[in-house]
Amino acid sequence: METHEIRRRFLDHFERAGHQVVPSASLVSEDPTVLFTIAGMAPMKPFFLGQATPPSQRVTSVQKCVRTLDIDNVGVTTRHNTFFQMAGNFSFGDYFKEGAIRHAWELVTSNRDEGGYGFDPDRIWVTVFESDDEAARLWEEVAGLPPERIQRRDADDNYWSMGVPGPSGPCSEIYYDRGPEYGREGGPVADEDRYLEIWNLVFMQDIRGESAGSGKSDFPVVGSLPRKNIDTGMGVERVALLLQGVDNVYETDLLRPIIATAERLSGRTYGAPGGHADDVRFRVVADHIRSGTLLVADGVTPGNEGRGYVLRRLLRRTVRAMHLLGVERPVLAELTAVVRDLMSPSYPEVATDYPRIERVAVTEEAAFLRTISSGSRLFDVAAAEARSAGSTAISGSTAFQLHDTQGFPLDLTLEMAAEAGLTVDVEGFSRLMQEQKDRARADSKARKGHLTDMTEYRRLLAQGPTEFTGYQELETEGTVRGLLRDGVRLPRVGSGETVDLVLDRTPLYAEAGGQEADAGLITGRRASAEVLDVQKVDRKLWVHKIRVLDGELSEGDAVVASVDPEWRLGARQAHSGTHVVHAALRQVLGPDALQAGSYNKPGYLRLDFSWSQGLSAETRNEIEEVSNLAIRRDLPVRVLYGTKAEADALGAIALFGETYDETVRIVEIGGPWSVELCGGTHVEHSSQIGPIALLGESSIGSGVRRLEAAVGIDAFRSLAAERALLHQIAGSLKARPTDLPARIDAMAERLRAAEKELERYRAQQAAASVAALADGATQVGGVSLVAAALPDGSAGGDVRTLATDIRGRLAGRPAVVALFAATDGAVSFAVAVSPEAVSAGVRAGDLVKAFAPEIGGRGGGRPELAQGGGTDPAGVERAVQALRSALSATSAR
Repeated sequence: METHEIRRRFLDHFERAGHQVVPSASLVSEDPTVLFTIAGMAPMKPFFLGQATPPSQRVTSVQKCVRTLDIDNVGVTTRHNTFFQMAGNFSFGDYFKEGAIRHAWELVTSNRDEGGYGFDPDRIWVTVFESDDEAARLWEEVAGLPPERIQRRDADDNYWSMGVPGPSGPCSEIYYDRGPEYGREGGPVADEDRYLEIWNLVFMQDIRGESAGSGKSDFPVVGSLPRKNIDTGMGVERVALLLQGVDNVYETDLLRPIIATAERLSGRTYGAPGGHADDVRFRVVADHIRSGTLLVADGVTPGNEGRGYVLRRLLRRTVRAMHLLGVERPVLAELTAVVRDLMSPSYPEVATDYPRIERVAVTEEAAFLRTISSGSRLFDVAAAEARSAGSTAISGSTAFQLHDTQGFPLDLTLEMAAEAGLTVDVEGFSRLMQEQKDRARADSKARKGHLTDMTEYRRLLAQGPTEFTGYQELETEGTVRGLLRDGVRLPRVGSGETVDLVLDRTPLYAEAGGQEADAGLITGRRASAEVLDVQKVDRKLWVHKIRVLDGELSEGDAVVASVDPEWRLGARQAHSGTHVVHAALRQVLGPDALQAGSYNKPGYLRLDFSWSQGLSAETRNEIEEVSNLAIRRDLPVRVLYGTKAEADALGAIALFGETYDETVRIVEIGGPWSVELCGGTHVEHSSQIGPIALLGESSIGSGVRRLEAAVGIDAFRSLAAERALLHQIAGSLKARPTDLPARIDAMAERLRAAEKELERYRAQQAAASVAALADGATQVGGVSLVAAALPDGSAGGDVRTLATDIRGRLAGRPAVVALFAATDGAVSFAVAVSPEAVSAGVRAGDLVKAFAPEIGGRGGGRPELAQGGGTDPAGVERAVQALRSALSATSAR
């Protein structure tokens, strides 16, 4: 049975059982404490916590998930995947244990002709929490399982919580016996390779407290949930493994074709005798390229932190694994195309957005191939330093630096070290990696522990959502529903206090969709307050952060909430301007230039978009002109409401990672010219935007560019400031503005000519210095020595070149040249040794070690040439003496 069919049967089964099918949420998590959606229940978390109302009491989904905590185990074992699909059914206060067990048993064991999976009931085992007699009884009554195939386990295995105080409960896991060839008898408690877990049913009935210790289950149960819930998760890939009769998930229908492509590209065979190392690499390729492709499809772009860093690591580990398989040419375009074909039947966005996905992957691959080149140079320096220091190992800190700053995989460092006859301090590297992970975990834990208590906000939301009137008016009468500070309800607040205010109705726009919150005032009969910020809770409750200016505000007060009209005008201009620039961008560059984020506030807009190269001045000018022509045409701006399907039919553009309600708001500018899903405030006609002036364009990550622009009166001010600057420069150069380009070109040409003349003079000076220094060589132990501190500027910034030139003048005899140049409180030096001196036992690196401490420095290199620097120019004379002493001692030997 194909994986897509397994997925379809799951959703069909639960839809027939009265569940509402909800689509998979994005892999980009809305939870600020995690980077990705890591479990099937993660999108349901607000419903379990009471922060939001579920669309139905019964819900089912197949959720895309990514976990990278065990990324280093991917491929090494056949169990670990970074991307997986978790099928789940959820009950919010509806059915409980009996219903969950019945639904699962029917799907797992029903005949395939009836829509089930057709597993042999006699090979099913289950586990329950050690004290959950009810679940054990229900498995006997509902499923007819004999007691000997119902095993009890402790809280570490069969009790679930979110890891923080809140909902929790016992769970029951379903296992399938794969047969004696996979391990020993005795059920899941004896062998979880033979008895493979496929489904976990969580019976959410308790409220857990704070952890009492460091153990996973070391916390008290402090109460019972008022409404019992069900949360289940079935591993789609594990079910596919069993139903397709293969040994591991990498041999299922959605991964094995990727391995086959890697086999074709590399000429090597998966599963070949003695090929365990290659098998690991094939599995890494299959896992990582699938995960990376799906992350890009959900709007993630490679970067140096957060989600972008994880994606970058996945793509680069793919390239590295292919490199170890003997493929050094670019391969990601071919591999992502295979993923597109495999995954698009369930996730069609992978196919529709493939041109952008391919571009991001190919750009990152090219960048990594350049990184391998630059990282190799850094490795060469580190290897030279290790040898000059008499070490045979690359330090753990160097390996970690290559990994952390250059994206250099440890296995690449190990391979290059072995080729250079060196080892790597893997233990030191691992220690630094662990410290980095510990810091990340501590940061995550701190973020989890400092969330504001949402209890009171949920109680306010239970009274009904805030009515937003800001699309129709700038002033609204409302009632104070709640006043809160740090989640604590207050009956009243006075002058000077800053608190959260919740109204039943408000015209003030809450920050969303890249648009800043409105500024405004709250006025009552006895008080007034300024609005500092407006945010949403669960997208339905408007929370105003206010500072009371005078008087006293109390719950239940009648107030008037008003928007600053100038602020709103500027916000509308900027948000509509963002849509106009986006449409202009796509008109100039093509439909692949999709928005990847935005921010706008009065007078300013910022638009991030998917593109792999910088824009020329001509292209920027064209985008700016197309935008302003659209404004001059006075295009109508129309707001429509409809379903997501209707919006898609209109060609409306949705922002990656955004969550939309069942009814969406569609903003058209000029009919089909610009159609986007948007909840922001907008002008009625494009001419009301005013001028748009592009301020700049830059890269913010691999495959993502950023445009910034001034809008309306701020655009005029920006252009006026540029005009003033232009006239100032023209005045200084005593030229008309139109003559400035020619005048500046002429000045630049004269400057280049002067620099060439100066360089020629320096070359002459350096040549004279070479001759003079060579002629001044002294004999130290049978070796001609030139050791000198160069006057400031005479080295032309290159002591190494001068040292090798002088050595050339001393050709045919044992010679050592050591030059020192002091600049800005630092010293640079180079030591060049002739072949004859090297044959006599003189090594440049040994001489550096002898004198470098005198100038507070270090250096290294080859026996015939070494260089470095120091921090104490006053020690140069002592360094020369130390060099002479070391040379004398070497010659004496």
